[in-house]
Amino acid sequence: MIRRGIGVIIDSFPEGSVRERILKAKEVGADGIQVYAVGGPMHPDALSDGERRELRQFVADAGLVISAICGDLGGHGFAVAEDNPRKIEMSKRIMDLAIDLGTSVVTTHIGVVPDDPTHPRFGVLQEACEALGEYGDSVGASFAIETGPETASTLRRFLDSLESGGVRVNYDPANLVMVTGDDPAAGVRTLGEYIVHTHAKDGIMLKPSDPEQLYGFFAEGGIGDLRLDEYFREVPLGEGSVDFSDYLYALDEIGYDGFLTIERETGDDPEADIRAAVEFLRRLTGSEYS
Repeated sequence: MIRRGIGVIIDSFPEGSVRERILKAKEVGADGIQVYAVGGPMHPDALSDGERRELRQFVADAGLVISAICGDLGGHGFAVAEDNPRKIEMSKRIMDLAIDLGTSVVTTHIGVVPDDPTHPRFGVLQEACEALGEYGDSVGASFAIETGPETASTLRRFLDSLESGGVRVNYDPANLVMVTGDDPAAGVRTLGEYIVHTHAKDGIMLKPSDPEQLYGFFAEGGIGDLRLDEYFREVPLGEGSVDFSDYLYALDEIGYDGFLTIERETGDDPEADIRAAVEFLRRLTGSEYS
């Protein structure tokens, strides 16, 4: 099995400053971190060049690396044309921040990609992603679409339609099993070389849903929207529908050697779940923490 780093989205820890959460990630046994950079102290406008260098050094001194930056701007992603000029410029600044902090990956949801390429929204998403992919190419960054709202095959067709090489995939297996019912291992093989980052998350589909409706709820109320509880449940690693052995084997097949970054968006004790997730992944991958 390919040796991969185990990361933690530090925003999954319910309390603490950015630096306190970085140290918490080290304490639970992670090799790296992902951090949201869309507001508060991590907003691009909040960090001077000197502060960026200091934060990068703080992470290194803790024995960690930054696996990715989360640049999810919320709402309907890039599906609303009139919102896109502002969101594209903001996303470019987030990519600049990522490079300054030592990572080349920015992850986000872009909205629901239609199955039909003649659907008007398909073109809107194409235009936005071309602009961000071209910018990513120019600065050495990947704008990584998170899986979930559409099947892996639909996302693959969308990616293949783009001319720029800077748009990639942040692969979240739980989003697929919870929303589309896709098999995570099969999806890895479908998306293949586009995958530059992954989330380690597990979940259960409670009943089939219309992804358009579901992500409409998410856009309006976020992950805490009570309407979502009817359709799926995020659970600790190993307790849901993601077959992690098959999933990791598929990642081996495509040669993925990047991070497995733990995301815990719900639960009564996220920190305990994250600790257990680190141990779960180390047992499964046969890697030891050092």
